[in-house]
Amino acid sequence: MLTRLRAIRVDSLLLALAAAVAIAALLPARGSAADAMAVAARAAIALLFFLYGVRLSPQQAWHGMRQWRLHLLVLATTFVIFPLLGLATRVLVPSLLTTDLYNGVLFLCLVSSTMQTSVAFTSIARGHVSAAMVSASLSSLVGLFLTPLLVVLLMKTGAGFRVSSDAIIELVLQLLLPFGLGQLVRPWLAPVILNRATLIQVADRVAIMLVVYTAFSMGVVEGIWVSVDPWHLVSVAVLALLLLAVVLTYTTLVGRLARLDRGDAIVLLFCGSKKSLAAGLPMAWVFFDAATVGLIMLPLMLFHQIQLVVCSMIASRLAREAADEAGAARAAAMQEPDEPGECVNSG
Repeated sequence: MLTRLRAIRVDSLLLALAAAVAIAALLPARGSAADAMAVAARAAIALLFFLYGVRLSPQQAWHGMRQWRLHLLVLATTFVIFPLLGLATRVLVPSLLTTDLYNGVLFLCLVSSTMQTSVAFTSIARGHVSAAMVSASLSSLVGLFLTPLLVVLLMKTGAGFRVSSDAIIELVLQLLLPFGLGQLVRPWLAPVILNRATLIQVADRVAIMLVVYTAFSMGVVEGIWVSVDPWHLVSVAVLALLLLAVVLTYTTLVGRLARLDRGDAIVLLFCGSKKSLAAGLPMAWVFFDAATVGLIMLPLMLFHQIQLVVCSMIASRLAREAADEAGAARAAAMQEPDEPGECVNSG
């Protein structure tokens, strides 16, 4: 048991976000400092999506469409099953969730899948890594347009949500335009960017930390956190765990019913169950009011760490099963040549 606990890796990004939240609680940005942080956060979001545009390969996504059935199953899980589950949690308001926290749970259900962790867990579990890369890329590309559309269609509860011409313009300027520019310059910058993975990871995390610090600072200044009951936070964490368990069960059953081979079933399991913190937090910043955006972000942040812990354990178990099967197959293959010889000798 102790060995398993040591094997669980706490995500360094979540530790950084926890630090950003703690600093915001102790030293929130106020006045002109808050305005400057808001400008810096917007610039960081634009840079983040520009880098996404440089890194994502449309050619790879189109090339992988020959596995269209697998990719459709992943997209359906991410953008149909998850949103339906999110809408179902409305019955928990106000007994277990506040309206803002419910909006946060629903919002996390509308976000696209991750790229790095989906591919990493698929690789550990010895699934089809190339198919995972295509599915994760497609989810990110589709989510760039579909997540805002789902937010507009499904999140009509008020409580800090705003859909106006200013919000649409902000969405275009901060997300779509930088992403499009990244795609345009990709032929020239991709070789440089992709060879500096550490630098890009640092840029990703600095941008997200700026967004989280600014959002939570605004919540502290507005006094929004004073009204949050700790029981509600526990409820969100438990609900996030239940959502993940339901989706993992669903993807496992669908993989069997669709008769996917082992490698593709692993892709569906991991790509279908993930939610992207890196894509979701900037979008929350665009769509929700400053006073409540911190609460909206909270369920996604909790879900992020829960999915890492649970899926790392599942990936390790699948890797052990694959190694055992490979060892058994090798042992059987080594014994086969001896059988004819034994028959000849006995004659």
